[in-house]
Amino acid sequence: MGMRRNAQIEGAEVAVPASIANLGPGFDTLAVAVQLYTRVRIRRVCADGTRRLHFDFIDQRLEGENYIERAFRFLARQQDADFPSLEMEVSSAIPMKSGLGSSAAATVAGLRLYETVMGELPPQGLLNAACALEGHPDNAAAAIFGGMTSSCQLEDRSVIAVRFRWPERLQLVVLTPTASIKKGTAESRGVLPPQIPREDAIFNLQRLALLFQALQSGEFGMLREALRDRLHQPYRQIIVPGLERALNLEHRDLLGVCLSGSGPSIVAFAERNFEKIERLLARAYDPLGIPYRVRTLQVHQESVAADAAGVSRRE
Repeated sequence: MGMRRNAQIEGAEVAVPASIANLGPGFDTLAVAVQLYTRVRIRRVCADGTRRLHFDFIDQRLEGENYIERAFRFLARQQDADFPSLEMEVSSAIPMKSGLGSSAAATVAGLRLYETVMGELPPQGLLNAACALEGHPDNAAAAIFGGMTSSCQLEDRSVIAVRFRWPERLQLVVLTPTASIKKGTAESRGVLPPQIPREDAIFNLQRLALLFQALQSGEFGMLREALRDRLHQPYRQIIVPGLERALNLEHRDLLGVCLSGSGPSIVAFAERNFEKIERLLARAYDPLGIPYRVRTLQVHQESVAADAAGVSRRE
């Protein structure tokens, strides 16, 4: 793999979407990409040596490890590649620790950034690298390929991803608490039991099949039942204020509700009257006294890698 010319690199930008994982019963399996983005722009290729990466974070403060740099250097070590020193700026509309795939977006942004500098890589290699860094494939697959993805991790830790086109008229109303109730994925997983009853596993498998049918057929009246879950949402109610109340909301235009990833964001499905659904979610949260943001998001349908991807496609 050869490094691209400086003129091709300077000013280049990568944009990676946020993602909503699990979608109720699809725990650690399903995710859908949405139109919130982490963007990285290469401002300058430096003349003073190689292998130095400088990031300016615009309108935000980096908390913890820089996952963009981690992913970039991961690929550089794998490829034993020498790369130029770069100055970059990062902006992101994806709130951190919100259940909207901010870490996966940053990881994929680092992988995409490496491609921008050093040349394209096989999409399957990107997916395996992202999964190795993230530890689970769901958000990363959606961030790479767009649409809704179903991920299967094999015994050798490689990943198969299948991409499904999301129904255009079905949009997602997302409420994200902005206070200090944000939990990391590890903490959110810590509340889950190590074993589950057989009837709960069957419950989720039944609704997962129903969810695929509802999304592919457009029979959205089945979504309320299809989004029900017994593997993670009941246990996460103790660390996600308002989740139980939101899951029980009813309105003729509200098609269903689920937790976004490990939370604390909550997602409502609708195909009309989005402002009403936003107000409905807001009223469920107002009594809690927790600041929040609510917005309607469209799905990011297809990433650049999708056409060349070594993944199955389902329209």
